[in-house]
Amino acid sequence: MLLLRSLLFAVAFYINTALFVVLGSFLLFGPRRYAMMGLKAHAIVTLWLLRLIVGTKMEVRGREKLPDAPYLVCSKHQSAWDTFALIPIFSDPAMVMKAELGYIPFYGWFSHKFQHVFVERSRGPSALRNLVRDAKQRADAGREIVLFPEGTRRPPGAEPDYKAGTVALYEGLGLACVPMALNSGLYWPRRKLMRYPGTIIVEILDPIPAGMPRKQFRAEIEARIETAASRLIVEAARSSEPPPVPADVLARAEAVVAGSKVLENK
Repeated sequence: MLLLRSLLFAVAFYINTALFVVLGSFLLFGPRRYAMMGLKAHAIVTLWLLRLIVGTKMEVRGREKLPDAPYLVCSKHQSAWDTFALIPIFSDPAMVMKAELGYIPFYGWFSHKFQHVFVERSRGPSALRNLVRDAKQRADAGREIVLFPEGTRRPPGAEPDYKAGTVALYEGLGLACVPMALNSGLYWPRRKLMRYPGTIIVEILDPIPAGMPRKQFRAEIEARIETAASRLIVEAARSSEPPPVPADVLARAEAVVAGSKVLENK
């Protein structure tokens, strides 16, 4: 039954996306704010379909912690779900994404229309300079800069792999940074068809003020996100409707949570 619902959702997801792209193609020629409204509408409809067909809900914690824009967001990235479901949380987000995605027909065209921030990782140091320059232009327009610090999807519980662009953006923008944790990969696993019922939790953490020393910021952002993400894994595993959580993933998450409590008590 769950496989059937996952298949049905996959069909509904691609039909929904195709309809938004085709019927909304005229938005490519209008004001950007209208295109962003279409992007948010696609996310809201997709989340509704996911809840209706599979029974997967979404809970956002800590909205009240968001400062006034502009600011930098550093979010855990576990699933394709993150690329659309996080959009409606913010007023006018500019997502940091790989430059090659901008060449995909329709998807890339719209990404340029949304004025997301593209990074060409193959260009080395110049890529970071261009990343900061373009992100600063978006921030100067009052937008939120949303970054996945690990650069790509990572399975829940995987060893963290934070990239240099995180620190470069934090220093270059001179803005507060909002860490964000989630457990989406448990319910929408990467590279798999199955979708699982339950509640995906997105947790917005306390902002890190601008100006923190580089080494301290790097340690702080990773510790906050990884600890919160581990806690959300444990919470999902102990919920009334748990997704499948491998025993080793749960054990690592429990160890991270226990270690953070020890540090807090010192």
